[in-house]
Amino acid sequence: MTARVSHPHSVLVIYTGGTLGMQETPRGLAPGGDIETRLARALEGLPANLVAGLPAYRLLAFDAPIDSSAATPADWSRLAGDIAARYRDYTGVVVLHGTDTLAWSAASLAYQLQGIDRPVVLTGAMQPLEAKGSDAADNVALALQFAANPALREVVIAFGGRLIRGTRARKWHTQAGLAFESPNHPLLGERVDGDAVPYLDNGLVHHRDDAPRFELPDYEPLGDGGVARIALWPGITARQLSAWLDDSRLKGALLEVWGGGNLPEDPALLEVLARANDDGKLLAAISQCPHGAINPGDYAAGQGLKAAGVLSGGAMTPEAALTKLVHLLALPLDDIERRRRFLTALVGER
Repeated sequence: MTARVSHPHSVLVIYTGGTLGMQETPRGLAPGGDIETRLARALEGLPANLVAGLPAYRLLAFDAPIDSSAATPADWSRLAGDIAARYRDYTGVVVLHGTDTLAWSAASLAYQLQGIDRPVVLTGAMQPLEAKGSDAADNVALALQFAANPALREVVIAFGGRLIRGTRARKWHTQAGLAFESPNHPLLGERVDGDAVPYLDNGLVHHRDDAPRFELPDYEPLGDGGVARIALWPGITARQLSAWLDDSRLKGALLEVWGGGNLPEDPALLEVLARANDDGKLLAAISQCPHGAINPGDYAAGQGLKAAGVLSGGAMTPEAALTKLVHLLALPLDDIERRRRFLTALVGER
């Protein structure tokens, strides 16, 4: 653990890896060392009035930075455990993370850290700290500002001048600074004239008393193909679907269907879904459309989902829906309770 300044009101910064900390090498971008010194230098290069308003922070760097595209549910568990073990000593927590799976980690942390009484803010960068015109220092500064605000009491993403709920975020662009969007929920805050302004009416502050406390199950047993994400395509066959759902290692699956909850009226397909449900596998569906919810049964083509026992994910993002399946399947719950919790908004995900 390395520290800049440490006192009871500082922010904990956890560096997990990602583009933000990379440096140019003859073979291209690669993880760089001495993240504490480099981050401090980058922040000091911001406008003086912004730097003066940043909270003190303490930095904890992973010994082996994670390439976020290689992150696993076990990494989500580890990160949640690190936060749960340390958060009480700080006003808030900032997680520096690669952008590729940042929204996945944010959603998973939200389920594991239910009821948290201070902000956990994830951020990253589209360019490394030292790159010309980099967004890294600006994003970290925004995250620090929001992490010091005790009125925020949930897992969020600060990126490109905006604050998004962790279970409502999606990476929307491969290169743009405004890389993340919240397709079905309003923003939780924005930078306004250099200040980090939270929109508290959109936050979870009014629901925190009803939320359960931390749930930190072991995700490792689900790492061997325990949960699948299956996007339907025109011409998908029962044989192809059963290749996933009949696998004994599979415990749950997220189906991405068409429109408001439609799939082919193919009895063989529906039989595969019903058999998986009868085997105790937790199946849920969301739309392939980024905006709007599914309502299975509005069309005749969607009646089969309900009949096969597939749960509606409403307007949930793929990241929020799949990480919720992982979380519920890792808990010691019976099938009825798992299904009830999936259909319940636990952390503002639906």
